[in-house]
Amino acid sequence: MLCGAAVVALTAAFTGAFNVVSPAFAAGGDARASTPAAFAAVTPDHPLGFPADTGAHPAFRTEWWYATGWLNTPDNQPLGFQITFFRSATGHDTADPSAFAPSQLIIAHAALSDPAIGHLVHDQRIAREGFGLAYAKPANTDVKLDGWKMTRAADGHYDVTADATGFSLHLALTPTQAPLLQGERGYSRKGPQPEQASYYYSEPQLRVTGSVVRPAVSGNTSQQATTVTGTAWLDHEWSSTYLATDAVGWDWVGANLKDGAALMAFKMRRRDGGAIWAHATLRQADGQITNFAPDQVDFTPVRTWRSPRTGASYPVSMTVRTGALTWQLDPLIDDQELDSRQSTGAVYWEGAARVSRANAEVGRAYLELTGYADALRMGRQ
Repeated sequence: MLCGAAVVALTAAFTGAFNVVSPAFAAGGDARASTPAAFAAVTPDHPLGFPADTGAHPAFRTEWWYATGWLNTPDNQPLGFQITFFRSATGHDTADPSAFAPSQLIIAHAALSDPAIGHLVHDQRIAREGFGLAYAKPANTDVKLDGWKMTRAADGHYDVTADATGFSLHLALTPTQAPLLQGERGYSRKGPQPEQASYYYSEPQLRVTGSVVRPAVSGNTSQQATTVTGTAWLDHEWSSTYLATDAVGWDWVGANLKDGAALMAFKMRRRDGGAIWAHATLRQADGQITNFAPDQVDFTPVRTWRSPRTGASYPVSMTVRTGALTWQLDPLIDDQELDSRQSTGAVYWEGAARVSRANAEVGRAYLELTGYADALRMGRQ
């Protein structure tokens, strides 16, 4: 949904990224002294159109393409995967003609949850857009950061490549359903103020084929590609204003249900755990859509896991209420904490989870828990 979580930490990352790249474009002028650009606003009267809106929207402050899913190996072992590409406008003067102008940052995260390893393995990249090495193109999904790519083909399927440190993802994600517009026809509120919103659609029930290279395990240092199949969920979201000032993080779930239905739910949290805003969407297999208002959605912790690295406690087992329905979420493995302090600065939990009702498994999901290690901040808002 809301990103690979680190979206609200991107502004903080801008400063660090400027410090990294500024020597390269210093000859062209000091970016921090240039005229800041105004970011485009999200409004409820803008209809989304496809395939054009699958591409980048550089006038908006932040954007991400977020793919998560469950994979099965030939010996029927489950794996979870995540790959996210972020595009972030820095506010640098868009009239700057320098090829080194840091007008846009491209950030990417990739992760693999492998029960044989017992913890999440992940990698991250960050670069300014330019020189054909890092970009997010408009009109159709085509994002790249060095050798990591996500591209949408003419038939609508996505090719995903990420050769990360210790593991690799080479996947094709093929739609089986139409895009699911979140919120009010794609205008998704995230807080009590109308501008605290994003444009947001999902592509659930994606059919996955391809291969992964899994991390080496103790006693076996060889790494070979393993063919996989599975089901994935893709979120695409873009915004210029996101969090309410008293928000510290969120809980989010995107679930592919066994009967072909799709469930998305989120809760924006205050420091005391109360909801600033919440929303859920359930699309049945026959296409019928139910939207749930803030007072109809809640996330309730069932069991927590404490990270041995950061000390953060995450409610990795949750119940989610959407109206009269209650869903139980349980993690594939407990240790699915993602530390992105080298790129966006955020530490959060993001992992594969089983979905059950009345003690029967009804689907598979990804659960995202942010703001538990530290409050997420949007920066200059």
